[in-house]
Formats: sequence, C-alpha cells, structure tokens
Amino acid sequence: MCTLPEPRRLPGDLAMWFFILAELTVFALLILAFAIARLLAPHVFAEGRAQLDTSTGLAMTLSLLTAGLLAALALQQVRHGGSRRGAGLFVAALLVASLYVGIKLTEYSHLAGAGLGMEHSRFFTLYWILTGFHFLHVLLGMVILGWLAVACGRHGMTVSGVESGVLYWHMVDLVWVVLFPVVYVMG
Repeated sequence: MCTLPEPRRLPGDLAMWFFILAELTVFALLILAFAIARLLAPHVFAEGRAQLDTSTGLAMTLSLLTAGLLAALALQQVRHGGSRRGAGLFVAALLVASLYVGIKLTEYSHLAGAGLGMEHSRFFTLYWILTGFHFLHVLLGMVILGWLAVACGRHGMTVSGVESGVLYWHMVDLVWVVLFPVVYVMG
C-alpha cells in the first residue's frame, strides 16, 4: 500500500510573510541607496569605513547568527512537543541577542563621541539610517523572542505562531548578513 506524503505548507503565518517581504523591500532600497552613494563618492565611503571596526561587526554577526540558531533549535523543540525546552532555548537566544545590543550601543557611543554623527558625511548619514533601522528591528525581534519564551513556557503557542516569530528573527539575521559586508567590509 502506497501512502501519499503530507502536503508541504509554508511555515508560519501568511501575514508574517507579507510583513517580512515589505520590510525586506525597505531594507533593499536603503542598501541600494548606500551602494549608489558609495559609487558617487568612493573616497568619502572609504574614509567612513576606516572609522569602523570590522571585528566589532563580526562579533555582532556571530551574536545574531547564534541567536538565530538557538531560535531554530527552539522551534524544533516546539514542533516535537518540547515547549519547555523550547522556552529555555528562546531565553538563551534572547541573552545572546542582547550581546548584539550591547556591542552596537558601545559602537554608537564611540562614533558619536568621536563626532561621527549623521551629519558628519554621506557615509555616516547612511550608516546611522541603515544600522539604526536594523537596530530597531533587532529590538522588536528580542521582544518577540521574549514573548515566545514566555508563551512556550506556558504551552500557549501554536506551532505556526512560533514559526512566525522565528521567521521574523531570521529576517533580522538575513538583513545583517547583507549589511555587515556592505557597510563594514566592501570597499
């Protein structure tokens, strides 16, 4: 007797997918503006980039990706009935994500203290807009991770709801994986 495989479904909520696509569109437009401005004033962007610490950007990248891994592992636990273990992994993801926040705030403080604010140059105008917009998304993602931890600890989340929250976090990861080389590395 032959059994048909279960039909595939898109993980999470369709509304979350539309939201993520809208956010990715905004980020794509901002990154495109950054790239065009870099082509128009390469020396300004080279000087600006020289003020950034690539190792700091790498540390932030590792923090976000590790939090993403922990969120994915939490989702896997929830899918297999381990809501409490999933909650613990969401807490761990939240703690690792807080490293990003600490590093980014330290970087912002250093740059502002050195007089490298939004008005300093075209590079820093776009740097603050891009990374600031991303930073706000990280903060929202951390709220979502915390909410998932609490809800999973109480067994009050559907798998689709957890998937939607983890999808949002992965969008945050994806954007940073593009931003890091564009802003910190590429010349």
